[in-house]
Amino acid sequence: MQTANKKESFGEIINGSTPVLVDFSAEWCGPCRMMKPILQQLHQRMGEKIRIIKIDIDKSPAAAQTYNVQSVPTLIIFQNGKMLWRQSGVVQATQLEKIIEQHTTNN
Repeated sequence: MQTANKKESFGEIINGSTPVLVDFSAEWCGPCRMMKPILQQLHQRMGEKIRIIKIDIDKSPAAAQTYNVQSVPTLIIFQNGKMLWRQSGVVQATQLEKIIEQHTTNN
């Protein structure tokens, strides 16, 4: 699973042509911990077709506020700077893969 490279800003990452799945989470959140193996499985299934990054809302409250994240986990898909899809709660890897393929271009 990919983590944000410190040389790239969040804005640069989500403005890219590669779709980005952002997992807004928190260490204290049980369902968030359930997402980790799901996102690893998704990365194994999709490889370089998508970037997956995790944002801890306690360490990055401004990002959570910008996207009005009020519950965790909240998953948001971005491509070319646009929010394409968003959902709160645990989502299985197979379902995420279908959602990504439905909402993104140039897979």
